[in-house]
Amino acid sequence: MGFVRTVLGDVPVAEVGPAMMHEHVLFDIVPPSAVGGREDVITSWDRWQIDYRSNEHAANAHQTDPDVAIAELRAFAADGGALVVDQSVAGLARDAKGLATVARASGVHVVAAAGTYTAPFLDRDIEGLGVDGLAARFVQELTVGLDGTGIRAGLIGEIGCSWPLAPVEQRALRAAARAHRATGFAISVHPGRHGDACAGILDILAAEGADLTRVVLCHMDRTHPDGTGIQPLLDRGANVEWDFFGIEQSHYWMDADVELPTDLGRLRLIERFAAAGHALQLLVSHDICTRTRMRRWGGHGYGHILRNVRPLMERLEYSEALIRALLRDNPLRLLTLAEGSV
Repeated sequence: MGFVRTVLGDVPVAEVGPAMMHEHVLFDIVPPSAVGGREDVITSWDRWQIDYRSNEHAANAHQTDPDVAIAELRAFAADGGALVVDQSVAGLARDAKGLATVARASGVHVVAAAGTYTAPFLDRDIEGLGVDGLAARFVQELTVGLDGTGIRAGLIGEIGCSWPLAPVEQRALRAAARAHRATGFAISVHPGRHGDACAGILDILAAEGADLTRVVLCHMDRTHPDGTGIQPLLDRGANVEWDFFGIEQSHYWMDADVELPTDLGRLRLIERFAAAGHALQLLVSHDICTRTRMRRWGGHGYGHILRNVRPLMERLEYSEALIRALLRDNPLRLLTLAEGSV
């Protein structure tokens, strides 16, 4: 028993079906180094090349139109999806009111996120906050409302981390742990692009008293692409997430030395860790944060895992229990709070 905090209010967990733990529905993640113009039109002529380099093109790295998001989530619902977590924290054009509009019109439960992204995306006001100030901000986002609204977040993060950590990112991790201890909400972390990043993040969170079984380390696909280094994270109780499902190309566009797994490769890694006794610590999602991964622009959309990856799970002879854990139970366990807790 318990509830999930969505942008339209608290929902009994028993009423929620398949869930995608890590997505972006309304967002602006255009990096300072982006090429092209934000309003450039993505056509079928250049769509593949823009997608291959993903968020390097300014026109691709933002989607703030609620009408587009409504259509995308309606397609997700048609694939059997029930809930999406939008991990667009401060710095990524978080839009709580827009998310509420999208959830209401699409019929899909949407969870918003408290927290901050990596240092280059933060404004001076946030940059100047200490640990206590950030923690108070995160608690308010979870219990009072986001960005001056009464719409509350249901998850802490993705807390943005670079490698090495910027000072504000280290403070945000400590603040996330304190907000988690005060409220019980789980923490999701975007680790820096280095093999040692995740272990260091867990050290900081543990030092602040966080329950590591309520921590999700994202982006295993590019941080530990062949699975090396994941077992120690699981042994500490943390949850790990493969959230590049639908990206099937030779290498990571931000680091040509990182060879990305295919969807089938991801599933084989997940199968290995599940067989080792960690089935309840494994998560899957798409982390859609570019237009070319959306249905409107010829992409796979938020329903790809339900529509295309579940049959791959069955081909690999995943048990129904493991499939249910990945598609529903594991994300909802992390999103669920006890009645009356906050």
